[in-house]
Amino acid sequence: MPSHYFVETADFESFARYVCARRENPLRVYSHKLKEKKVFSSRKILANSLFSIYTVSPKTGRYISYNPKSGKEECDVVNSTKSYSQYAPIINLHSLPSTFVINPKKVVDKFTPIQVEDLDSLARLTYDPELPDDSDLTLFMFPKKNKWIIGYVTSLDLEEVLYFFNYVILDKEPAKPFLQYSTNDIKPPVFTDKFQHGLTYLPIVKLKVCHSIFGLN
Repeated sequence: MPSHYFVETADFESFARYVCARRENPLRVYSHKLKEKKVFSSRKILANSLFSIYTVSPKTGRYISYNPKSGKEECDVVNSTKSYSQYAPIINLHSLPSTFVINPKKVVDKFTPIQVEDLDSLARLTYDPELPDDSDLTLFMFPKKNKWIIGYVTSLDLEEVLYFFNYVILDKEPAKPFLQYSTNDIKPPVFTDKFQHGLTYLPIVKLKVCHSIFGLN
């Protein structure tokens, strides 16, 4: 039976950032029960399994709205798309498919960890020459021991698909939810919540723990 891995975000804002921020088309969100709690999740298809980011539902609704105003993100669960925001549609599931094993102990599509030298290199890694206009810019971040790990998932399609978690070790948790970098100068990337024209912003999704799928446990 195929496997389905669920990884919880640290807060609702991180989940809304994941499904909406810097995406031309926000991701689908599924509403369902998990461990007796009502949750929102969004799935990514791997070679042999599903990988879902999730958060506990703060309330019911038809869309997750997201507006990254400089200095303060506005996130909510709403029933209409009237105001200027990005909207991720919510699909209500009666139950999860019984054909999947939820969070098995053995991880089939485990990512191979690769430590990257610096944030500058990590930011450049998000450029995909095969899909230059359709890259997923999401960075995942989580605590590990007394440090913080921030990284980016890539894949290599050979006879079978290989997944890699390219990461940088930070001494402390960043206080801002985006990594800003520029291709026009040599200034190092900075963490920010304010936006300027002409710069690239990578959304950071904070996870509760280091899940075994990242290959670092």
